[in-house]
Amino acid sequence: MEPRAFYVAGRPAHGAGELTVTHPYDGRPVGRTTLATPEQVEAAVAAAAGVAAAAAALPAHARAAALDHVSRRLAERADEAAALITAENGKPIKWAKAEVGRAVSTFRWAAEEARRFSGELQRLDTDPAATGRIALVRRVPRGPVLGIAPFNFPLNLVAHKVAPALAVGAPIVVKPAPATPLSALLLGELLAETALPEGMFSVLPLPNERAAELVADPRLPVVSFTGSGPVGTAIRRAVPEKHVTLELGGNAAAVICEDWNSDADLTAAAHRIATFANYQAGQSCIAVQRVYVHEWIYDGFLPRLVAAVQELRTGDPTSALTDVGPLISEDAARRVEEWVDEAVTAGATIEVGGRRDGASYPPTVLSRVPSSARVCREEVFGPVLVVAPVTDDRAAFAAVNDSAYGLQAGVFTHRLDVAFDAARTLEVGGVIVGDVPSYRADQMPYGGVKGSGVGREGLRSAMDDYTEPRVMVLTGVAL
Repeated sequence: MEPRAFYVAGRPAHGAGELTVTHPYDGRPVGRTTLATPEQVEAAVAAAAGVAAAAAALPAHARAAALDHVSRRLAERADEAAALITAENGKPIKWAKAEVGRAVSTFRWAAEEARRFSGELQRLDTDPAATGRIALVRRVPRGPVLGIAPFNFPLNLVAHKVAPALAVGAPIVVKPAPATPLSALLLGELLAETALPEGMFSVLPLPNERAAELVADPRLPVVSFTGSGPVGTAIRRAVPEKHVTLELGGNAAAVICEDWNSDADLTAAAHRIATFANYQAGQSCIAVQRVYVHEWIYDGFLPRLVAAVQELRTGDPTSALTDVGPLISEDAARRVEEWVDEAVTAGATIEVGGRRDGASYPPTVLSRVPSSARVCREEVFGPVLVVAPVTDDRAAFAAVNDSAYGLQAGVFTHRLDVAFDAARTLEVGGVIVGDVPSYRADQMPYGGVKGSGVGREGLRSAMDDYTEPRVMVLTGVAL
């Protein structure tokens, strides 16, 4: 395997020190690249700073054309990209294909938003003293962006940093996760085919310990980070003068409300929860981790959930039949095993699953879990579900809120008043009614509160985050 190039100021490059990427399922090498040298990092940052003014002045059609090109080319190479995701990340191929489809959509949406990112006119003659005045409020880039991406969606979460930056005319330097750099390098290859100015983007494989130098660099005034809470908190504290967007995960909950009680309702909810607790081996910030069920329907729901989990096929992620693949590493699987064993020691019952095999951990359902257990309090980031009965909707909502995190929640109800009560009461960034918390449309605002971070992703929301308003007031205008 020849090492894949990375990208410094839009040009392919090779660095010093080899990075071999291995398949989480069986440990075999699946690709190679090299690490960017300090000199290459400096060249990338200097180029981003140097091109910032020209990038901000790019006409909308030029930005949109580049984004459209990436969307189209990614669709053309969808099978290759999906195979790459499965190889480096271990997610089943069907979910890898879904990720590629989302990335295609992400760049398409960014192109559309780039064309309509026009600003706002405000009449100022609402006051007599301002007669003849009108304001044009436009948003301008804050400056070059540093995008730090995680391993769990190695293509689409990179896309969610790159696409909005290019849409507003902001250069971006991307640091992909060391475990999964190959998808980002493929994206760099497609970006290099565009007519974007040199310096508009760089994709730099680096070990995590070298990220601090990029975070601290004053020439990168915007930092967009997706990853663990402790790292995100450290970034925010290290650069309080910068504009920082953090998506830090959660321990997403689903509530089965009292009115969701027919056989068909319970079966449907069980299958949705089983699927989206485990679809990325639980390695999704909005994978279902906690389930709260009205006590009078709990005994009817739990067997359905266990049966739905048992139907999931685990194994080789390259098989189209596989639903659940390995975790990113054996260390990650051992941590999940440790947390489950700890809960069992404290009194929890394993309803299904619970036996690790290398980097794979089976879809697991736990009941009677003490609320103090880490599988309840922290983000498991593995295929583990905790199920508990509650007395009523308010008790369920209180249980959802009894968390250091607040990303998204799912509320299974047919009642509009309950839906609005949930949206008002739940301390989360998004409430998904009638489905799991794992639903996300790539154009909608996405992010959380409390320990789940600050700022929002989603194309238009991220574009707002990467920019700041600038006002021009015209005087002596006949309105």
